[in-house]
Amino acid sequence: MGCDSVGIVGSGIMGSGIAETVIESGYPVILLSRTPESAKAMVNSIKGSFARKIEKRKKSTSQADEDLSRLICTNDIADLANCDLLIETVVEDIDVKMRVMKGLDEACKPSAIIATNTSTFPVIELAAATSRPDKVCGIHFFNPAQVMKLVEIVETLTVSQDTIQAATAFALSCNKEPVVVKDQAGFIVNALLFPYLNNAVKLLERGVASKENIDIAMKGGCGFPMGPFALLDLVGLDTALSILNSLYDEFKDPNFAPAPLLKRMVAAKLHGRKTKAGFYNY
Repeated sequence: MGCDSVGIVGSGIMGSGIAETVIESGYPVILLSRTPESAKAMVNSIKGSFARKIEKRKKSTSQADEDLSRLICTNDIADLANCDLLIETVVEDIDVKMRVMKGLDEACKPSAIIATNTSTFPVIELAAATSRPDKVCGIHFFNPAQVMKLVEIVETLTVSQDTIQAATAFALSCNKEPVVVKDQAGFIVNALLFPYLNNAVKLLERGVASKENIDIAMKGGCGFPMGPFALLDLVGLDTALSILNSLYDEFKDPNFAPAPLLKRMVAAKLHGRKTKAGFYNY
């Protein structure tokens, strides 16, 4: 399948980052947003990112204008009808995602591939909400999508190899490093990363060290670019809790059982950077 146009559903952090990546790679993008206000905020976010690249001489003003000209925002799903590839990036809520997948299936041409950016849910469940499970896969970008090179291409039991090859080719064309992974909770990265983050919270709960010293230790001792608590705040504590719950539901491994402190912080709406307060204040 050739890809001439891409539809992106959701104008949050991931939707914005993926849209920026895709328009910079030369694809026309139609972004579906719930409100004009959220669409405007996303466009302003991309403009701000481009302004920083111009300041650092990584992009010219004419390049930025050309890239932005490839982005169209809409709140009408019918405008996605002729897109070759659709990527949903909505909130990590299975019911919301199921509704989105069903709506895309009904609105878009039969040849279109529908992909999910989920980091939490089994892709097969989302594929089952459509009439085209052979054309549904995961295309999991990492945050920030415009910076992180890795993309996990998630292969379900029902997806065709043509779809996987097309998704992989798309990721490569966006200058990413795709890896194909079986459809199970956490895929590769989160299945390894989130037990580490969860155990860091448990260390803090037991009073082994302060959050600051745990972060310093993991940066200095393991060469990580940021410690576990700074990373949890970046990811979002609510997202982390959702991923851990999904991992625990699938594998029943105690390592995946969310730390009580994490659950309490999410209940208190201390979600990290997006709420200006998590393990640290912003």
